[in-house]
Amino acid sequence: MNKNNNDRMKNTLPYAILVGVIAVILLIFTFQGDKVNTLKTGELLEYLRNEEVVSLTITPNSNENVYYVEGKLKDYKESESFKAKIISEDITAITDYVKEQEIKEYDTNSDPGSSTILYIVVNVLPFVLMIVLGYILIKRLAMSNKNSVDFGRSRARLSSDSDKKNFKDVAGLTEEKEEVKELIDFLRNPKKFQKLGARIPKGVLLVGPPGTGKTLLAKAVAGEANVPFFYISGSDFVELFVGVGASRVRDMFKEAKRSAPCLIFIDEIDAVGRQRGTGLGGGHDEREQTLNQLLTEMDGFGENEGIIIIAATNRPDVLDPALLRPGRFDRQVTINLPDAKAREEILKVHAKNKILDKSVNLSNLSQRTPGFSGADLENLLNEAALLAVRRNKEAIGMNEIDEATDRVLMGPAKTSKQITEKEKRLVSLHEAGHAVIGIKLEDANEVHKITIIPRGMAGGYTMMLPKEEKMLVATKRELLAQITGLLGGRVSEEIFLNEISTGASDDFKKATRIARSMVTEYGMSDLGPMQYEEQTESVFLGRDYGKNKNFSDQVALEIDRETRKIIEECYEKAKEIIKNNKDLIMLLSEALMKYETLTKEQIEYIVKNGKIDFEEQEEVSENLEALRTKAKDLKIKGYTKMNEEELEEVIRKEEK
Repeated sequence: MNKNNNDRMKNTLPYAILVGVIAVILLIFTFQGDKVNTLKTGELLEYLRNEEVVSLTITPNSNENVYYVEGKLKDYKESESFKAKIISEDITAITDYVKEQEIKEYDTNSDPGSSTILYIVVNVLPFVLMIVLGYILIKRLAMSNKNSVDFGRSRARLSSDSDKKNFKDVAGLTEEKEEVKELIDFLRNPKKFQKLGARIPKGVLLVGPPGTGKTLLAKAVAGEANVPFFYISGSDFVELFVGVGASRVRDMFKEAKRSAPCLIFIDEIDAVGRQRGTGLGGGHDEREQTLNQLLTEMDGFGENEGIIIIAATNRPDVLDPALLRPGRFDRQVTINLPDAKAREEILKVHAKNKILDKSVNLSNLSQRTPGFSGADLENLLNEAALLAVRRNKEAIGMNEIDEATDRVLMGPAKTSKQITEKEKRLVSLHEAGHAVIGIKLEDANEVHKITIIPRGMAGGYTMMLPKEEKMLVATKRELLAQITGLLGGRVSEEIFLNEISTGASDDFKKATRIARSMVTEYGMSDLGPMQYEEQTESVFLGRDYGKNKNFSDQVALEIDRETRKIIEECYEKAKEIIKNNKDLIMLLSEALMKYETLTKEQIEYIVKNGKIDFEEQEEVSENLEALRTKAKDLKIKGYTKMNEEELEEVIRKEEK
């Protein structure tokens, strides 16, 4: 809690305490006072006639021409009394009984004015005082926190100096940084563009998978331009109350105009910018009204000179077309997952504040992490650091990084889980089947690691990575090799155990998805180069459910046949490879039973030498392993026969 909030609490606290004390006093007077019974005139006369009245007080009231009578009866407790309201005509009968019975405290000379004042002071004034203090308290709270009652105010936050980034903090996004440099030049020197009649883009939409650095790039643009940077999430606009979102959009642009030139960054804009008319309830819901106001502010009749809007989303397909037209978001910058070189740069940025062992080779690590986003790489190094702390190490080594990679991909190892020898044998043969396909099939991915340690929902897994990293294109032979590799586990179970298990269910799911996509999307079957399925855009179910089928029932049957044909051909191919390499599978299975995890180097040793006597091998340190990897990249001959000191010297000379 900041200083202003503390001051507000100190100023308001005395009022709150005073109101509470008054409320408690009133409750005590209300619920803990004497018991007073109200009597009618006839009941009072009856008690007087029976001589049951002990004491009596009569108070006249000239304003109402009545008398107030109070007193006690014989059978009343000490704290109990009665009261009655008697008209002037009946008071004589009561006074006669009082004189006759000589009842105590008879009084007819009390001042009615004093009774009224006392009544007001005791019964009315505390309530009035409590209402006044409550009003003051509420008013002070409202004045001290205007945002709590002003729903229409913008939720956009102005970035502080400590939050500012620059292009040095953004690793890997070389082309993307070039795209947004024009924005920086415009914000620094707008007259240069105006002189030639150039119009700078009003908005830039950053598109890409989660964790690729869209928000970081927007912050870097603001930091490089050294201008105010307002940032807000798309969900901050929409509220429970109707019209609040549109009001917040207006207020946000009003604040931005005061600070122009400036940047507005809207994160996850798909929360408010979804296509209109695709939901239930018509076009007057709160989200659509907010979008309409945003469209008007970006390119309407009002001028927003010097305001540039940057938005980020990983769902550009659901955005409204009016949001993407020129004049609003003029430019789209796609931020893809980083390649190997970009991953190395990202790892270097995140490794700045970490102590790494000499054995850690970030270049080698970047090659082993295809498909990782910038956020994934940051999480990988953080998990490795946590493991190093847990193991009481002074630096982060390759063992921790390997374990962290497995944790990120598959989850933590279930080392305490008891596995029977039979189940262990089955898993080892299953994983060896996957690995042999990767080793022997030309277009298959390269095998980097095999383990039978359970992680997540898997009993074990084989890490297979592409020999060459590709961004978009995959050939038919590569897809068929992927399917064959996925089926290798089931084939190995069938051949060596004459039994099959449920462990291949996820493999079948992936293989079937690839095969069906080859038939219906990629045109890689006998049905020809046609696309038979596409994502639906159902009004009721949205874009994420189901596919639009552009074919008849007859073609559906042919698609099923082609998919089955691809799977069966790959299954037979896997059988052929595994039958021709039974000895290698048995060696890999035995090694897994003994060591549980095999590295790429150990797998290569088994394939080359046909044995698993790793104990006879020299003890390879983590540093020597890293040096050998580096020597391999530098294409140094005979590096496997050199010791650590010799290899360091050769690499030093080669690098010079």
